Amino acid sequence: MRTILVIGIGAGNPDHMTVEAIAALNRADVLFIPDKGAEKAGLRRLREAIYRRFIRAPGYRTVAVPIPRRAEAGSDYRGAVDDWHARIAATYRALFEAELAEGGTGALLVWGDPALYDSTLRIIERVAAAGLALDWQVHPGISSVQVLAARHRIPLNGIGAPVLLTTGRRLAQGFPADQDSVVVMLDGEQAFGKIDPAGLEIFWGAYLGMPDEILLAGPLAETAPRIAQLRAEARARHGWIMDTYLLRRRAVA
Repeated sequence: MRTILVIGIGAGNPDHMTVEAIAALNRADVLFIPDKGAEKAGLRRLREAIYRRFIRAPGYRTVAVPIPRRAEAGSDYRGAVDDWHARIAATYRALFEAELAEGGTGALLVWGDPALYDSTLRIIERVAAAGLALDWQVHPGISSVQVLAARHRIPLNGIGAPVLLTTGRRLAQGFPADQDSVVVMLDGEQAFGKIDPAGLEIFWGAYLGMPDEILLAGPLAETAPRIAQLRAEARARHGWIMDTYLLRRRAVA
């Protein structure tokens, strides 16, 4: 039986690592580090900074995990994602068998929190279902959603009211009529600029928790073009961008 520790490492600031996450890092024999190529090398370097800072136990190793690109979804989004997850699971299984001895403990460092818009846990379940004897434990992290609210100094919800967490793909269908507060993640197509902005305000953040953090807030109609400009400039400068935002109905006086 091999053990895999799925560790939430926060949104990019090593200071956001929890005591539990640091203790888990120090239990690992092998750290499996996703590698998405030169374009996103900054993400790999941030992971490296985290384990260099916090791991005190001697003898651990790091193993790069080449992450394949997801095929264009087209009209079959779920099918494209399922195929992508299957290929990643096959990579993980091969590396776990080759690099982690039976009885050993490996760690996967997950951005933010493993339970929030991250598929690592689903992929680990696939590996186990395919016949590899695995136990896995999950150590939560601070998500970009939490950092977003903290940076803008706002609560996510109204008093006694719900918050919807969704994706840009779904927001593109329109702001939900039955919601007042909507947090949007995974919005590579900038759906905030394609919906009716009337009565909405936006609280946006990119590279949250990192030195390059960018924040912007205001009425959606006025703020969306500025966000689009900042986002394009930042992506060109860094080669990648991670951002999230809260859309909220403005209170009627």
